Amino acid sequence: MKRQKREAHEKGAPKWMVTFSDLFMLVLVFFILLFSMSQIDLVKFKAVAESFKQVNILDYNPSAVPFENPTDFSVNTESTNNQDDVSKEPENRETESETDSLQELLVEVQIFLEENDLEDVVVANRTERGIVLVLEEKVLYETAEARILPIAHPFLDKVGTLLNKIPNLVKIEGHTDNRPISTDKFPSNWELSAARASSVIRYLVDSHDLDPERFIAVGYGDTRPIVENTSSENYQKNRRVEIVISDPQQEERID
Repeated sequence: MKRQKREAHEKGAPKWMVTFSDLFMLVLVFFILLFSMSQIDLVKFKAVAESFKQVNILDYNPSAVPFENPTDFSVNTESTNNQDDVSKEPENRETESETDSLQELLVEVQIFLEENDLEDVVVANRTERGIVLVLEEKVLYETAEARILPIAHPFLDKVGTLLNKIPNLVKIEGHTDNRPISTDKFPSNWELSAARASSVIRYLVDSHDLDPERFIAVGYGDTRPIVENTSSENYQKNRRVEIVISDPQQEERID
């Protein structure tokens, strides 16, 4: 009887198999967990990352250990954003004010040209660079000369008065036609165009006490014609000086 009971008791899997199966199951679950973690949802990951950027984890609870006089490390993001907006407002207002000043300047110049019948020799328009005033040679100089004629003084005085009202940078460009020149003063069109641009700056600075650092003089010679050099009329259009009053949003500066 005892032998039969022992044989019946030893039937089935041994006890150590239970422990082994539990261990095997845990290992399997562990590897499944590793596999599932390796499949990262990029969209969800970015969303979680952004949430960490926007929210301070230490808000209101800078430490898990309570102190008698805890330091508040929390950041009021709303007030920070408001401060940024407030700091940007003066800059935006300043830019808008300068843009409005440019528009007012253009209107005043156009009125001056109309009242003084200068629309045929001086063109004023607005481009992405700012206000561009194009003056033909005959309103400023004698042929092959860089000394400003007295008839140009009223218009340049008007420009100087308007420039006193705004701080914008001003670029003066000298241009010629493609016919070569060779004199003691000007061996080529490069020297002539540069001298003409410089003479305009010198007049504006000396006559209206403007800051010289606001001005840039450039001589382009005959490299930037506005029409083809095929007739005397076109030669005249290409011999010009351009006054570019820069737009503060597209400010151009050549060092």
